[in-house]
Amino acid sequence: MDSNKIKEAVKLFLEGIGENPQREGLLETPDRVARMCEEIFGGLGNTPEQHLIKQFTSENSEMVLERDIQFYSTCEHHLLPFYGKVHIAYIPNGKVVGLSKLARTVETYARRPQIQEQLTCQIADAVSEYLNPLGVMVMIEADHMCMSMRGIKKPGTLTVTYATRGIFKDDTNKQEMFMRMVRQ
Repeated sequence: MDSNKIKEAVKLFLEGIGENPQREGLLETPDRVARMCEEIFGGLGNTPEQHLIKQFTSENSEMVLERDIQFYSTCEHHLLPFYGKVHIAYIPNGKVVGLSKLARTVETYARRPQIQEQLTCQIADAVSEYLNPLGVMVMIEADHMCMSMRGIKKPGTLTVTYATRGIFKDDTNKQEMFMRMVRQ
């Protein structure tokens, strides 16, 4: 990430909206925004492999669900936040992963300019690729600031996306079980 380019862009942006970047309250804003970008876009260049590679042998072949994983991301269309919860389930195929690793996988993809539909599939694909489970299901429920504070201005509207891989794709009983477990 190039902090100097970000700082210069913020100065130009402030000028573009009619502000004075030399005003006392804005003097350190370019530096603050550059540091913020390092944090909120920290998933760029990272891969889920570093989190999902460490696995443990398990005879369990029942659904593992981690729900209510809080996330924050940035809409690539408007550069405004969207945030909510991710629910991930998988059916182990001899291997499981530490539970924090699923949340870290979410962070890897959420901390980039992103759209929710893509984020959902990226998480499902990563769990499927690295764990090789019998099946994966991911659901995301998110509030988008581009819907709440601009455009249509409908705060509180949740966007729900899901992705299924493996046996979840055709097994409606497993999908229903996932939904029941998420709603408990």
